[in-house]
Amino acid sequence: MRVINIQDIDSTIESLRPKSNKELRKKVTSIISGVQRRKDKALREYERRFSKANIKSFKVTQAEIKNAYKQVSRDQIEAIRLAKTRLARSENIIKKQLQSVSILIDGTKINKIFSPLDSIACYIPGGKARYPSTVVMSVVPAKVAGIKKIVAVSPADQKGKIDPLTLVAADICGVDEFYKIGGAQAIAALAYGTQSIPKVDKIVGPGGMFVTLAKSLLSDVVSIDMIAGPTELAIVADSSADPDHVAVDLISQAEHSIDTMCCLITNSVLLKDKVLRSLKQRINFISRSNIVKQSLLDNGFIAICKTEAQMIDLANKLAPEHLEVMTRNSQNMAKKMSSAGLVLVGPNTPSSASDYLLGSNHILPTNGFGKTRGSLGVLDYMKLQTRVESSKISLERISKYMKAFTDAEGLANHYEAVRSRL
Repeated sequence: MRVINIQDIDSTIESLRPKSNKELRKKVTSIISGVQRRKDKALREYERRFSKANIKSFKVTQAEIKNAYKQVSRDQIEAIRLAKTRLARSENIIKKQLQSVSILIDGTKINKIFSPLDSIACYIPGGKARYPSTVVMSVVPAKVAGIKKIVAVSPADQKGKIDPLTLVAADICGVDEFYKIGGAQAIAALAYGTQSIPKVDKIVGPGGMFVTLAKSLLSDVVSIDMIAGPTELAIVADSSADPDHVAVDLISQAEHSIDTMCCLITNSVLLKDKVLRSLKQRINFISRSNIVKQSLLDNGFIAICKTEAQMIDLANKLAPEHLEVMTRNSQNMAKKMSSAGLVLVGPNTPSSASDYLLGSNHILPTNGFGKTRGSLGVLDYMKLQTRVESSKISLERISKYMKAFTDAEGLANHYEAVRSRL
């Protein structure tokens, strides 16, 4: 990991942000165009090219789901059920706060009503790792919200199969339809619809660069949750932190893929040295060692700050997906962290635990978008519907001021629509 001595925070942040890749954008745009024009035919070609799979039927059958149960353990099934239960408990508490309200203003009645969307699709990453946990994180809040139709998509392996535990998780959590399709082509299919893949109202879930860019490019066609991927972890720690805990937490997120961003923000040179030493001792003996090495080498860094205030400022401006706080005053420090997707407080709250079973959601904003939103949740699957009913008395009361507005904006017909009723 490279070491950065922080001088100017803004210029440091700018240098760390991923740069726009014109070639990648060109490829994703071409895939989207191909799916829009040639639909299933294009999907099959892209699957052969990218996943080496010859997909005859995209839809997962009930027989495939039944067979998947035979390939997983009882403990794995119980783990899925526990994760579902804990997350559902959190989301149900949030939903209970979403009460419809009626507002009366001088003869005008305004109703604010929370209602679920009709259909959503959950993208479940595949490829180098399997993510049944992402099924839980994306589907459970949708079920709590009351979504009528929940679709899931995930890349198949070269034999055209979906990971068994992913299918079991989808069945347990309540997915209505599961399709074997991944990458930018999956996002395009869900946005436009094809002969096999249904068009949906909203697409949620994390993914690699192709998926993330496809969601962004298609956000004028279909609603999306957020920019979510690749993974980010920042650890804010001082000399009181256990360097081994810092090291294993960095490793735990770096193992996702080579394009993850993991960093330590500290004011302790001694901690920096101990963490680097711990990483060096472990790196060659861990699973997925090559991915971790490449990730930390290409994107990992340790930021050395002069003061605690500078650590806080850097963390807030970086706005990472996951932010762990391991300092002497972790709770007070965490209260000052306003921009991360998820803040994990204290020495016993590793990001890896939150990825699975703490009851929080691991689908989180990346690339600085933690400044404007938090984790995926029941609110992402609901619409705040507004209904307004005015009266003649109400129109009479606003008429004079309506004319002042419409005269100022040169929209006389707006006023006439009110005046004609009086």
